[in-house]
Amino acid sequence: MLADNRKVVLIGTGMVGMSYAYALLNQNACDELVLIDLDKERAMGEAMDLNHGLAFSSARMKIYAGDYKDCANADIVAICAGVAQKPEESRLDLLQRNTEVFRSIVDPVAESGFNGIFLVATNPVDIMTRVTCALSGFNPRRVLGTGTALDTARLRYLLGEYFGVDPRNMHAYVMGEHGDSEFVPWSQAMLGTKPVQEICAQSGGRFCDKELEKISVEVREAAQKIIKAKRATYYGIGMAMVRITKAVLGDESSVLTVSAMLRGEYGQSGVFAGVPCIVGRNGVQKVLTMSLTEEEQQAFDRSCATLQESYAGLRLD
Repeated sequence: MLADNRKVVLIGTGMVGMSYAYALLNQNACDELVLIDLDKERAMGEAMDLNHGLAFSSARMKIYAGDYKDCANADIVAICAGVAQKPEESRLDLLQRNTEVFRSIVDPVAESGFNGIFLVATNPVDIMTRVTCALSGFNPRRVLGTGTALDTARLRYLLGEYFGVDPRNMHAYVMGEHGDSEFVPWSQAMLGTKPVQEICAQSGGRFCDKELEKISVEVREAAQKIIKAKRATYYGIGMAMVRITKAVLGDESSVLTVSAMLRGEYGQSGVFAGVPCIVGRNGVQKVLTMSLTEEEQQAFDRSCATLQESYAGLRLD
């Protein structure tokens, strides 16, 4: 990895991948961007289209379609490739097919001599991040998924709307699976430095816990609402990926809710789940352990059990 050349390789040029690429360009988040796709002609076309926008950008990026040998000196390999669920196909069958797709990706990336950070966005992201770690043999701290980063952003946006403040002043997290079993630990949610539950208790009925729970449901169901309206989600997750990318390339030590392997934190081991982590140049520097209530810990345990069950059914040999 060259310190003066921030290089990202994107694998998968679908809507999520290209939303990420477009956001990278607009935010001047890297110096070199390589696009890899099974459909090489599409990757070439996408690279051309992005390059034609460089004249209108402050970025001076080198953008081109490439292949797996280009991963050798990359800082980040971002995986957005995957297959869609077929009618009547079970979730486990989909997971197994995506595992085979990932095998065809991760093996040649590792063989290239890549020694950077894997960033996984393909759903179900927690499972696919764990699959990437297992197939690559990388230190788990150098394999992270987008986890609940987007869910957390959605939560803060809605809380900002509810309390009438800038979402950046809302400090709250979505934890667990990026999916149906995710939850919000309200005991840790703050507006500035004041707990939101305390604000609700002192508001004389203006704010209440019942509305907070409605917000958590809205966050959990947001993706399905977007999919119903426009068939897919991609802008939000593309922006979330760029945020994580900038934390890595800038060695920011930023706190982000990425999918990371737990090694005893929250009483869990081996499972990848969305948790607040300090993210920097070497990936996950530290998993932050918050003081969950008994009820919140149970919710987290249930979410991890769901993830463990799904992973246990996969064949990786």
